[in-house]
Amino acid sequence: MAGDVNLTRRLLEQFLVVAEERHFGRAAERLSMSQPPLSQSIQRLERGLGVRLFDRGPGGVVPTAAGEVFAVDARRLLDAQSAAVERARRVAGGLEGDVRVGYVSILSHHYLPGLLSVAAKELPGLRLHLHQDSSAAVAEMIRSGTLDLGFLRDPSPLSPELVSQEFAVERIAAAVPHGHRLAGADGIALDELRDEDFVLPDAGALPVLAQQVQLGCHEAGFAPRTRAVADDLTGLLSYVASGLCVSLLPERLRDFPVPGITFVPLLGDSPLLNTSIVSVCRPDADAAVLRLLELITRLQAGAA
Repeated sequence: MAGDVNLTRRLLEQFLVVAEERHFGRAAERLSMSQPPLSQSIQRLERGLGVRLFDRGPGGVVPTAAGEVFAVDARRLLDAQSAAVERARRVAGGLEGDVRVGYVSILSHHYLPGLLSVAAKELPGLRLHLHQDSSAAVAEMIRSGTLDLGFLRDPSPLSPELVSQEFAVERIAAAVPHGHRLAGADGIALDELRDEDFVLPDAGALPVLAQQVQLGCHEAGFAPRTRAVADDLTGLLSYVASGLCVSLLPERLRDFPVPGITFVPLLGDSPLLNTSIVSVCRPDADAAVLRLLELITRLQAGAA
């Protein structure tokens, strides 16, 4: 009659070694144990299963039909157990799992492709799910736990429940229409735009950039003359491309294919003309998020 049996890893390993060696003495030697305890373990296993696993003879043992089948399943059990342990360790170490990443639109063209490529090579067990939204929305979704990690451009003051880390700095440049009198310049002083109409970032939607534009122009000795206001970078680009006005925008946007716009570097070293790219996550971010942060930091250090 079958009884209860505790299929421990050690017991399954003992059974498999006996099945492979077909001899208790050799199996015991291989397992670094004496023969009597090994024989007793196999007998307990047989009693617990209610089947005979080996035919015993003077020259050794031979697995029965039930023993042959059980050997296959025992190996699968050990492999599954090893995989489960390894998977838990990989998840704990940030090597496997799902990470939900939020970002603002334009960043997807400069920073995410490199991160996705390197993560696929170095952390193939991670699956990154991407979500595009405004800076404020991404920050709130990270705070609430809907997202795990975010990449933002100069976010407004963050909730104390979040932590941020700068991983790249971009220079502000003048965005002017093609054919503009300054479009062919190698660089200009900001005060050369004092008589231009501007499309300005909305202070509610893009608070940091809006403040930079105002303070930068004030430092240059003028207040920007407002022609229009836009609440995202694509809106700002569209107004400049229309030929109606100029704007001040992060210089990396020159790589964003919008016909009709020329980016002209601004001369000087004012810190007001720098814009930061930051990562945002919760203080208790798991190991997978920390691994991705290591990758993006390393990528930007290599690109510097």
